[in-house]
Amino acid sequence: MSTVKIPPVLRASVGGAREVEASGASVGDVLREVAQQHPATESQLFSEEGDLNRYVNVYLNDEDVRVLDGLETGVAESDTIVILPAMAGGGR
Repeated sequence: MSTVKIPPVLRASVGGAREVEASGASVGDVLREVAQQHPATESQLFSEEGDLNRYVNVYLNDEDVRVLDGLETGVAESDTIVILPAMAGGGR
């Protein structure tokens, strides 16, 4: 199983866990298993079309999956996936 690191903003949706274990052949499979185990995360991670929400960044072993194969990026059991919500703001 891969390790999925959960950001503070999503921890309430996974019972407060900092990380969860999930299996799958691709990043998308792993994230969908997380969403299946913790249904409150589904709308936070995925759009209605099943794509990653545009404000959610996902890293596989420190590589942004968007520069790899996106949700189709293959994973191994020893891999770590990090979910990192995009931050916006600032201004004067």
